[in-house]
Amino acid sequence: MARASVRYTLVKRRYFALAGTVAAAAALGFGELVGGLLPGGTSLVVSVGARVIDAAPPFVKDFAVAYLGTSDKPALIVGVIVFTLAFGALFGLIAARNRAAGVAGFVLLALVGFLAMVVSQPAWEALLVAGAALIAAVFTLVVLLRVTTASADEGRRRFLRQAGSLVALSGLAAVAGRSIVQAAATTGARNDVTLAPPVTQPTPLATSLDVAGISPQYVTNADFYRIDTSLAAPKVNVDNWKLSITGMVDTPLEFTFDELLAMPMIERDVTISCVSNEVGGDLIGNARWQGIVLGDLLNQAGVQNEATQVVGRSVDGFTVGFPTDRVFDGRTALLAVGMNGEPLPINHGFPARLIVAGLYGYVSATKWLSEIELTTWDAFDAYWVPRGWAKKAPVKTESRIDVPVKNRTITAGKVPIAGVAWAPTRGIQKVEVQIDDGPWQTAQLGDDDGTESWRQWMLEWNATVGTHRLRVRATDGTGTTQTEDQVPPRPDGASGWHTVTVDVT
Repeated sequence: MARASVRYTLVKRRYFALAGTVAAAAALGFGELVGGLLPGGTSLVVSVGARVIDAAPPFVKDFAVAYLGTSDKPALIVGVIVFTLAFGALFGLIAARNRAAGVAGFVLLALVGFLAMVVSQPAWEALLVAGAALIAAVFTLVVLLRVTTASADEGRRRFLRQAGSLVALSGLAAVAGRSIVQAAATTGARNDVTLAPPVTQPTPLATSLDVAGISPQYVTNADFYRIDTSLAAPKVNVDNWKLSITGMVDTPLEFTFDELLAMPMIERDVTISCVSNEVGGDLIGNARWQGIVLGDLLNQAGVQNEATQVVGRSVDGFTVGFPTDRVFDGRTALLAVGMNGEPLPINHGFPARLIVAGLYGYVSATKWLSEIELTTWDAFDAYWVPRGWAKKAPVKTESRIDVPVKNRTITAGKVPIAGVAWAPTRGIQKVEVQIDDGPWQTAQLGDDDGTESWRQWMLEWNATVGTHRLRVRATDGTGTTQTEDQVPPRPDGASGWHTVTVDVT
């Protein structure tokens, strides 16, 4: 009898833990539903994740980008959900001994969610979402704990039936909430935008080399890398959105989206890169951007002589900062509203963003732009600078082997070695490939798409059986060859020759 009693107690504890887990799931699900119904499209999970990003030490962020790349955001969201469910299980076990203490645990979770949301959302929205999550959690916990008082067989069946129903309902609520937000974010204003033709005739699109597996000359919007601090792309209402130009200017200005669209625009092909891109990494892309010349826009406000830094602010609070003279030195510097022939995608900054050729994204490429401030170089440090990254960050001359793919087995015979090389604002003059310890061989270059774009390259190789090491290096338009010195991304970008090993059979 004693063993049966212990076994029954263990089963009951599992039920309490499961009840707490289901209650946490209900909190997340109904929090997402209420958040999706609100004008701001707020999210409990995303808000908590955003605070985790802000609070995480630099080495954690570096690790996430280096090993997860563009999957870092889904991984963080999953992590927030898993931890929330784990705390729910703990609070369910606590409720087995003290119901009030178990409920208090969920009150604490709701408070954490409220504090995370109120940083970037109106307090009333944060209160509604956190309150809905708390009510759903407490209701679910009470309902399921009542079932555990029934007899063993009857209670087990009723518990599992009700728990399953509540999990399904919570899941539907979460999906509905996210669907509402996504529908609002991807339809409506953006679909109504028509970009005016550029005022100057755009250059013909460059033709890609005919090599299977090589990066295209223009990366599609869907495939273009996305690295930023926003777990979910902000949903910007262009009817209320304005771009402000403030700070050390003669005349502070504000522009509506329609006013910006009516201004003369140009198109430029520009390669942009994340500073976290490892040697040979894929956090880089080339696109055709359409927008207003940033210098023309700033001249309307009248930039004061003492203004040595341009600060870009996003609607989500993210900031960048770069030298003012980079706007006026002849490089492409755009307030971009279009990407590859269409309005900016939501994930890439709609309604407007900054594109400055030759600078890593973390110091220049503000998405979902809301303000441009002119200030001095010493007066402000943008988001990533206090976190250990360099304040000045010109893109380094680099190159990458796309094919053959690293550690793949290929068949002996004629094989193309191909990839891309970049040195924005300097251009690519030459690309060389070394096979094993042989001489450096000059590769064929693809179309010259201007000094601000990457350039494709290809070398035909008569591959022989065995294991081979392939290396690539580029020489930019100034005659400078990229360095062999292996340097990690922190603090101002990686360097080194990309090397791959292949087996030939």
